[in-house]
Amino acid sequence: MTKAYGFAATDPSAKLAPFSFDRREPGAKDVEIDILFCGVCHSDLHTARGEWGNTIYPSVPGHEIVGRVTRVGTGVSKFKADDLVGVGCMVDSCRSCASCREGLEQYCETGFTGTYNGNLYGGSETTFGGYSDKIVVDQDFVLRIPAGMDPAAAAPLLCAGITTFSPMRRWRVSPGQKVGVVGLGGLGHMAIQIAHAMGAHVVLFTTSPGKLEDAKQLGADEVVISKDANAMAAHMASFHFIIDTVAAPHDLDAYLTLLARDGVMVLVGAPASPHPAPGVFNLIMKRRQLVGSLIGGIAETQEMLDFCAEHKLASQIEIIPIQQINEAYERMLKSDVKYRFVIDMASLKETQAA
Repeated sequence: MTKAYGFAATDPSAKLAPFSFDRREPGAKDVEIDILFCGVCHSDLHTARGEWGNTIYPSVPGHEIVGRVTRVGTGVSKFKADDLVGVGCMVDSCRSCASCREGLEQYCETGFTGTYNGNLYGGSETTFGGYSDKIVVDQDFVLRIPAGMDPAAAAPLLCAGITTFSPMRRWRVSPGQKVGVVGLGGLGHMAIQIAHAMGAHVVLFTTSPGKLEDAKQLGADEVVISKDANAMAAHMASFHFIIDTVAAPHDLDAYLTLLARDGVMVLVGAPASPHPAPGVFNLIMKRRQLVGSLIGGIAETQEMLDFCAEHKLASQIEIIPIQQINEAYERMLKSDVKYRFVIDMASLKETQAA
């Protein structure tokens, strides 16, 4: 075992605080990574505060990890020391079920192993995430960060990027289509950029008039204030695809009616309590689809990183020291960030030295 250091929550009401723990020594196919940056996802907050009811304490969150390889196992062929790499939401899966064999490890039929708050296959070790100085991961769940990509801005792509990219690939967003994005936050600001790069006509739906300029700069062709009934009605039955990124319960029917026949609305936001049930007739009268989507497989995540590098897409970030993580959570709840916090993990040394 090797000593690691990070920040953890010890119970649902506790603030994240310094925490020492053990990482395994790299096995034959393992990659050891010194973590440079870790994005802050709303899922981190939900988990740290026990809002999904499944948190294993102590909990070290963080699944948007970028770092440098320091050691590799004797059987590692994909990476070498000093490579710039990433780790997203998964560090393992069963690898034998139909979903895993198809490269859809996120839908592993026995459940993928989360980068944090998960149990490793074959043992009882609880996984600890990226709010830490180092991590050891099987090479098959490590991503290569493309050359020239800002490592800090790349970190949120490993969750926010793939969460929005995957359903657009699955439902074949293409040039000339009309695509709606509900919500302009960590997920929404990536959805706009990706849909625009795919050639779609992009419309942002937001409750905040102040987000118009940002949305246009990110690539939105139109911005609709969703509280404006007339503005919403002007888009009735016209969208091929809508991606809903909002992580709070809200009325889905307002957006389902905007879908054209055979249109798809995909939910990627994960609220702590359910949305109100949508009306059945809004679905059946135009054969509309209401679906969900969860991150992406490892191969697709690499495809997303390469796509973002090719199109020069990146998350808009605010870099913080780890010592400000509890304040960042409170600000995130108020949507007081444009558009993703990223922790500079070098700041951990200040706490270690204190």
